[in-house]
Amino acid sequence: MSLITDTAALASFCDGLKSTEFVTVDTEFMRETTYWAKLCLIQVSGLDDARCIDPLAPGIDLGPLYELLQNPSVLKVFHAGRQDLEIFYTATGTVPKPVFDTQIAAMVCGFGDQVGYETLVSRLANGKLDKSQRFTDWSRRPLTEKQIQYALGDVTYLRTVYEKLNSKLERTGRKSWLDEEDAVLADPATYRVEPREAWRRIRARTRSPKMLAVLRELAEWRELTAQEVDMPRQRVAKDDALLELAASMPKSADDIKRSRVAKSLASGKYVDGVLQAIERGSKIPDADRPKVDSNGREEQAPKAVVELLKLLLKTKSETHDVAQRLIASSDDIEAMAVSDTADVRALHGWRRELFGEDALQLKHGHLAIGLSRDGKKVEIFKR
Repeated sequence: MSLITDTAALASFCDGLKSTEFVTVDTEFMRETTYWAKLCLIQVSGLDDARCIDPLAPGIDLGPLYELLQNPSVLKVFHAGRQDLEIFYTATGTVPKPVFDTQIAAMVCGFGDQVGYETLVSRLANGKLDKSQRFTDWSRRPLTEKQIQYALGDVTYLRTVYEKLNSKLERTGRKSWLDEEDAVLADPATYRVEPREAWRRIRARTRSPKMLAVLRELAEWRELTAQEVDMPRQRVAKDDALLELAASMPKSADDIKRSRVAKSLASGKYVDGVLQAIERGSKIPDADRPKVDSNGREEQAPKAVVELLKLLLKTKSETHDVAQRLIASSDDIEAMAVSDTADVRALHGWRRELFGEDALQLKHGHLAIGLSRDGKKVEIFKR
């Protein structure tokens, strides 16, 4: 009874959860050899009933589950749920909502950056996860009872983890701090793949607009090809190969074969698409070529200022028991070192109050950082 394999049983289970305050959700999927994640198992738990749902069961209709995930009266709780939410978005075109991510909540509650689920289960639920099925092949059928029980542990313990974290957020008045992060998770744009923008994921060390124009065309070709053949983009072509092609701009298959990292693309399977992408990119007028996104800054951030701001961030993180990464990113620090009006999260809302305002004061010499008299901790002083 822990595994649901037919639509009627799924509808009955989901109907029983319509009036519950929250449900915990997790998925098991495989993506090693495909572009699109292959959903293999869905785990859902209410307050006292947890089930695994088999999306690969013949004839099963997941409609009742998708309806529950869209029910605005039921909170959906995930841990590090971005990939789970992406799977549901790909399947339905909508994002489950409202959502609560315990990994983000744990960062607000002082558990550090990207805290693992196992740590939260141990510290908040006094539980111990079974690790034996971590690398199991979830696509194989039939599933064993051990696999099912392992999978259920990901949502049964999550109930307690959520309740403990939510209680702490309410006590500390920090629940609103999650609003921005939850909004990102609930935004369909977070999961929408735009092949035309795929080049931005590639770390290009050039500022040449012409090379970037070719890279953009190549990255779009790779993304569309990977989707069509359902293969990971890096298996179609490595980033290094696209960068090499964008730099050398070969005009024939023989030219591609001279490249040490891109020669595999000279095969009949991909060569025409590659050469056409290079030709399109090389002919794009200068005005239409992409420019390097410098995050609103052209000048180099002063290293000394960056290091001071990083030290302040670390101090604020420890003082207020909030993960550094949630307060400010490295890009935020770089941008703030250059401009007081940088459009970064660290200069808005609770982050500005917690860190951003003092960061600007430190930058302009109105605050100082030093050691306490006993030399055991870093303190912030007014000047």
